[in-house]
Amino acid sequence: MKRSASILALATACTVLAVPAFAQSQGDWTFGVGVINVNPKSDNGTLAGAPATMTDDTQISLTAEYFIRDNLGIELLAATPFEHDINIGGAFAGTSKQLPPTLSINYHFPTKGNIKPFIGAGINYTTFFEEQSALGVLELKDSWGFALQAGADWQISDNGALRLNVRYMDIDSDAFLNGASIGKAEIDPVTIGVSYVHRF
Repeated sequence: MKRSASILALATACTVLAVPAFAQSQGDWTFGVGVINVNPKSDNGTLAGAPATMTDDTQISLTAEYFIRDNLGIELLAATPFEHDINIGGAFAGTSKQLPPTLSINYHFPTKGNIKPFIGAGINYTTFFEEQSALGVLELKDSWGFALQAGADWQISDNGALRLNVRYMDIDSDAFLNGASIGKAEIDPVTIGVSYVHRF
């Protein structure tokens, strides 16, 4: 009985190790869908002379990546709109929605196992819309900034993988209330994403 169990365990291990590596070759495309949490840093600058903070939000994420060389891809991140509460001086001041499309170039380390880490760097464009505030007409200007990411893919089939990744985005927005400048919102979030990625 013990011998049979040992043989079964060994066979299972061999099967897992025999799964072909999730290769990224020049000309490949991958498409990913998952969820992503955008968590602004704890201190979001000074607005209207008081400390400002913004809440986090989780939405659906979409990624598309094209491999210009083996293990080197250009990736576009998109998502459904995020909504954040804005607090000024500890009091609720309003809300804003935003979309942060991000274009990155990623290097996927060519490991021989089923887990492949990657790193990336690129540029982020964040557009703000549907700002609302009981204090008046609130406006947050769009932002350009750099973005960094690191993550890993865990292969679960010949063409499919589960992905976990973390990003940092440089997002700063000039804020206006009733047309007058009230300061700069320094959002600079860290994002955590989990997704399924399929290779074509």
